[in-house]
Amino acid sequence: MRRAATKKAEGTSEWSRRRLLGILAAAVAVAALLLGGLAYAVYLAVDGIGDEASANTGVATGETERSTVARGAAHRDDIAAEPMLTVPESAAFPAETTSAKAPEIKIPTGTGVNGPAFVMTGFPQTPEGAIGQLAQIDLAVLQSMSLSTAEEVYNAWALPGGVRAEDWWITASVRAFLSSTGMGEVKDPSASVTLEPAAALVKGTDGPDWATVCVLMKVSATYKSEGQIAFAHCERMQWVGGRWMVAPGAPPAPAPATWPGTQLAHEAGWRAWSTDHTESTNPGDHGDHGHHEGEH
Repeated sequence: MRRAATKKAEGTSEWSRRRLLGILAAAVAVAALLLGGLAYAVYLAVDGIGDEASANTGVATGETERSTVARGAAHRDDIAAEPMLTVPESAAFPAETTSAKAPEIKIPTGTGVNGPAFVMTGFPQTPEGAIGQLAQIDLAVLQSMSLSTAEEVYNAWALPGGVRAEDWWITASVRAFLSSTGMGEVKDPSASVTLEPAAALVKGTDGPDWATVCVLMKVSATYKSEGQIAFAHCERMQWVGGRWMVAPGAPPAPAPATWPGTQLAHEAGWRAWSTDHTESTNPGDHGDHGHHEGEH
């Protein structure tokens, strides 16, 4: 009995960096499976994660033309659904960066004012502003690693016509992380998750009020060990009532989770994140924030 008890105690305490990295990878993989649906699940099952990246042609690596006139729902669906570079799961882990400098994308800082669900808002009506807002939505959810926070943020920032809050793939990532660590519905107080926006791209636009944009984050997690992973997220975004919100429709194709600055990240179209301090406000924004705080 004593030996069995000792063995069990040792087993529960054997936390390693490898285990934490596995949990982070699982969170990303579960979200990707949810996002891509059955077809993506079949692809992973047949080809396996960890194979060489497929340099297939016709993948989206960023917008080629900025649309000034909206063409409608079908065009938006095409932009969102266009596949992006397929990369192995190992591409998300820290790797040697290339000496070649990636093109930069300047992202405005926002006003620093908290909007609905305590998410920072005040980003301008530009695709880069949509990226800044999406990053803040992701930061609010993933740093808290709370299912209730994920639901609150999604309900406050998503327009009707999309997936349900519990089916949102960021919620799925949180659920996978909490489940893998056995934490319940909120992360353990001893755990920490921090995110740093590292790269982004504008996948496509349809007029001045709609864009599909993608962010690439460096995620650092600490829970009895430490680990890092890249986390990529694309979302349809729509300008409504003075702010960017998650737009209705099917979620975009999975974004390539590549370690920022690597050659594969460049091939995937990621542009290095550069903060633009000159475009932090949008005309008329300050007069709107109070109204939007109470919308939800």
